[in-house]
Amino acid sequence: MIKGNTLKALNDQVNAEYYSAYLYLAMSAYADRAGFKGVANWLFVQAQEEMAHATHIYQHILERGGTPAFSDIKAPGASYGSVKEVFEKVLTHERFVTGLIDKIASVALGENDHATYNFIMWYVNEQVEEEANADEILSKLNFIGDNNGLLYNLDSTLAARVFTDPFAAAAQNQQP
Repeated sequence: MIKGNTLKALNDQVNAEYYSAYLYLAMSAYADRAGFKGVANWLFVQAQEEMAHATHIYQHILERGGTPAFSDIKAPGASYGSVKEVFEKVLTHERFVTGLIDKIASVALGENDHATYNFIMWYVNEQVEEEANADEILSKLNFIGDNNGLLYNLDSTLAARVFTDPFAAAAQNQQP
């Protein structure tokens, strides 16, 4: 059975993952309206990942005998000054999420919930990748500066991103 502080931290994380999805959808809409279809795609895929994370954590709560608790999801901002500003906010947000994930790991260890600790370690590793991806794109944007040709090239590259559910294989293995 999942313990109180760990359950609260996980429920808070489900809410944070849904907020992240909202945030990336809002950013995707901005990029789409600004004519950056590749950036919009990258952010839309990011939103899909966040939804998958929320569902995965929700399922862990249920599997451990906990009760999911839902709270309001704050509306994200909808306007940004540039693609660079979007990715600055993406990196800042992913660093914030890393802190939340690290807190869950600490709380789970503190409550001797080794199952949740083991579960959350996937997210600890995922956050390293999330921050690195955002940082890499931001570095490219800093290099690009005002060069529209290079920005067009980056936008085209980001258009190739495709959503792959990281939990699909595990979900198929759980089917009766």
